[in-house]
Amino acid sequence: MPRKQLHLNAFLMSTGHHEASWRLPGSHAEANSDLEHYKNLARIAERGLLDSLFLADGPVLMGDPGRRPAAKLEPTVLLTALAGVTERIGLIATASTSYNEPYNLARRFASLDHISGGRAGWNIVTTAGADAARNFGLDDTPLHRDRYRRAAEFVEVSTKLWDSWADDAVVADKEAGVHALADRVRSIGHTGEFFRVDGPLNVQRTPQGYPLLVQAGSSESGKDFAARYAEAVFTAQQTLEEGVAFYKDVKRRAEALGRNPDGIKILPGIVPVIGDTEAEALELDAELDRLIVPEYAKRQLARTLKLDPSELHLDRELPANLPDEDEIEGAKSRYTLVVELARRERLTVRQLIGRLGGGRGHRTFAGTAEQVADTIEHWYDSGAADGFNIMPAVLPSGLEVFVDRVVPILQERGLFRTGYTGTTLREHYGLPRPANRLFDTVDTAEGHTGIGLATAGAR
Repeated sequence: MPRKQLHLNAFLMSTGHHEASWRLPGSHAEANSDLEHYKNLARIAERGLLDSLFLADGPVLMGDPGRRPAAKLEPTVLLTALAGVTERIGLIATASTSYNEPYNLARRFASLDHISGGRAGWNIVTTAGADAARNFGLDDTPLHRDRYRRAAEFVEVSTKLWDSWADDAVVADKEAGVHALADRVRSIGHTGEFFRVDGPLNVQRTPQGYPLLVQAGSSESGKDFAARYAEAVFTAQQTLEEGVAFYKDVKRRAEALGRNPDGIKILPGIVPVIGDTEAEALELDAELDRLIVPEYAKRQLARTLKLDPSELHLDRELPANLPDEDEIEGAKSRYTLVVELARRERLTVRQLIGRLGGGRGHRTFAGTAEQVADTIEHWYDSGAADGFNIMPAVLPSGLEVFVDRVVPILQERGLFRTGYTGTTLREHYGLPRPANRLFDTVDTAEGHTGIGLATAGAR
């Protein structure tokens, strides 16, 4: 019996995920705003038959611009350009529910799905941090529970807007002079706690029905949200035991809500540093860590821990008295991950900075292509993941070596596809096209067949 295959995404970040990657002699230090750089990465990832490209984002300058390339192109715009140089690979963009409005965002993602032929995905984030809040006329981050309530309503409104056109609405009958059937396009008439939206959307229903819904928070609220709405979850887990526990927890929550747990894919991030030998990989990893500027990194760590930088000493462990997670209003799960990593391994601040420099809390490891494949297989077979977000420490070289050396090993083991079998992102994930809640239920009740397919995990 053939093995169930895993899913792999390319998580792209300018010169690479290691904060010092831009300082390497061969690095393109201004790659963060270079479209040709991203086109090259997209082609490499598609050559490797990866499920999707993934772009993180936030409505704020991320970190100290002196530390690493901090400016970012808007991801839905960038992915629209990359849709034109690729044919199959999925295109997932991060967008905040705290600092957008449902109508405009639903329109952007519907447009991307049409332009790409059904390859769009939305990574749903609530956005923490007072610096982002101040860009939108607020003094501080909205409360954690309020951000998730708003996010839930935001997703409900967006999916209604995507469903406001029936699949058969457009008939384009030139002889009769009818382009679309008026009764197959409906207002959504939404009035809720945060939004009042009439609709319908001014973009017809998309090739996928609507974009793949992705979520990237691991707090208790984040896991509840993922269990209800997400079809893929991007997460950060440092140990196999933590990965297995998270996987079981989210799947259990989804099943308790009446969803098929197979309809939600758990995808931890991993930062592989790959060499021809283990010693070569370890040397590259060490070289990157030597290029970290400690004072920049210490300030960033202090922000994560809600401390003054003066409270952190490079060659000591973290202070004994740190805020409890309950006192943290933003990025709760990442705060806990960083603190637990430091405490568990008794790391000094300098050592912790090195561990976080490559993946900001995602699991990093250095080794040969065979060792990387072994690690991926072990986590997958142990029930810690349905696949992985590949986060190369250095780009483009790290993505090239993963595609050219690790992917063939996974293919030989029957763990990864040897060719795309579908054209949409949902098909890559093995997820059916979602039913249209505004039309299919009514059609069925009236004795009509209905256009959409029931989705695993339909709400």
